[in-house]
Amino acid sequence: MFTIEHDFDATVITLIDEPDGAPLQGDITITAFDDRVVVRQDEPETDRYSEVTLSQRQLDELRAALNLPEGGYRLGRPKRG
Repeated sequence: MFTIEHDFDATVITLIDEPDGAPLQGDITITAFDDRVVVRQDEPETDRYSEVTLSQRQLDELRAALNLPEGGYRLGRPKRG
């Protein structure tokens, strides 16, 4: 299950781990801003969370990597002015 909310300055997606026979993982919240994406996973055992912030470029590279075979890649850089 997941939810999507549109806030004033960000889109917030929450991925809720539901029981399916496998051990449950903490819920994941993804907050997308104009210049970055923050991924946060709750750790229910410790009442803490882990957080990773990706730049837009890193997010673009992740998106591309999900559809490419093994190897090393560099996305083309946009040309300036």
